[in-house]
Amino acid sequence: MAIMRINVGPIHPSTHGVLRLVVDVDGDTIKNVETHIGFLHRGVEKLCETRMYMQNPSYFEKLDYISPMSWDEIYVASVEEAMGIEVKEAAQYARVILLELQRIANHLLWIGTLCNDIGQMFTVFMWCFRERAEVLKLLEDVTGGRMFYVNMRLGGLNRQLPPDFRDRTHALIDYIEGKVAEYEDVLDSNGIFMERLKGVGVLKRRDAIDYGVAGPVLRASGIEEDVRKSAPYYVYDRLDFSVPTKALGDCYARYRIRYEEIFQSIRIIRQALDMMPEKGDVVGAPIKLIGPAAKPDVVIVRRELPKGEGIIYMVPDKQKPYRLSIRAPGFVNLAVLPKLLEGAKFADIFAVFGSLDIIFGETDR
Repeated sequence: MAIMRINVGPIHPSTHGVLRLVVDVDGDTIKNVETHIGFLHRGVEKLCETRMYMQNPSYFEKLDYISPMSWDEIYVASVEEAMGIEVKEAAQYARVILLELQRIANHLLWIGTLCNDIGQMFTVFMWCFRERAEVLKLLEDVTGGRMFYVNMRLGGLNRQLPPDFRDRTHALIDYIEGKVAEYEDVLDSNGIFMERLKGVGVLKRRDAIDYGVAGPVLRASGIEEDVRKSAPYYVYDRLDFSVPTKALGDCYARYRIRYEEIFQSIRIIRQALDMMPEKGDVVGAPIKLIGPAAKPDVVIVRRELPKGEGIIYMVPDKQKPYRLSIRAPGFVNLAVLPKLLEGAKFADIFAVFGSLDIIFGETDR
C-alpha cells in the first residue's frame, strides 16, 4: 500500500470558508483526513467581553454571514435573559417570521452551492439565488440592511414592520413554495446528482450521537432533535410544524432534510402571520449602555439556527459580559468530516464537506 499525502487548501472562501485538509490516499481512496482550522479566528468571544452589551450584536452577525440575523437574535436573547426583559408578544411573532425567512435564505443558498460543489446543475444554482434574492429584498425593507441587519433590540426589533408586511410576506412564501417545489423534479431525476450524494458520506445514528453533531446533519441520521420543539422559545409551541428526519445519514439525506425544512418554515410563517396581533408594537428598547440590575450568575440560551443548535453561555457583569462562550453548530459538525471521508473517494471530499453546511466565521470565531 503506497500512501500519498495531498494538501487540500487552504481553500478559497468561495468554498464556504478558509479550510486546510491534509488527506492521505491510497490510489483515490481516502485513508485519513486531518482538518486544520483557525484561519478566520478573530477572537470574537474575548472581544465581546470588552464591549458593552448592546455593542456586540454586529460582531455576532459576522459569525454566520449567510444567516446573520440568527446569531444576532441568540445574542440579544441572552442579554434579555440576563436583564429579565420580556419580549413583546407581537415582536415574538415577528422574530419567528424573520428567523424562518432567514432559514429559507440559508437553505436556498446551501442547495445552490451544493450543486455547484459537485459540478452539477448550475441552473438550480441560479434558481436558488433568484428565490433567495426575493427573501433578501423583504428582509432589507424590514431591517434596512441587505447582508447584515442588526435588527434585534431588547424586547423587540429595531423598528416597526412595514405596513404591507403581512401581504408581502404571504405573497413571498407563496412564490417560494411554488418555485422550490420544482427543484425536486429536476434534482431527483438527475442521475449524476443522485450518484454523487446517495450512499456517500454516511453518518450512522450512533456516530451522530457520539460526535455531538447538530441540526440537519443530526436529523439526517434519524434523530428527531430540534430546539424549536424540545425547548420551544417565543411562540413556536403555539405553531404546528414537523421536524423532518431521515434514516440513511448520507449526503442525499442531508440534502432532503434542508429541502423539506424550507416547506416547514413556510408553514410556520403562514401561521405566525395569521396569529400575530394586528396592531401590536414590535419596537424594542433603544440602545443604552446599561447592564442587569439583578444579574443571574449564568445565562445559557439555546436556539435552532439554520445550521444546527447554537448555544451562548454568558456570565453577566454590570455593563458587559464577564465571560462569553459560543457553541457553534459548524464547529461540531466539522469534527465529523474525517469520519465521513474515511474510505471515500478523493472526488467525494467536496460533496461530503458541502453537505455539512460549514461557515468558518462561526467555526473559527
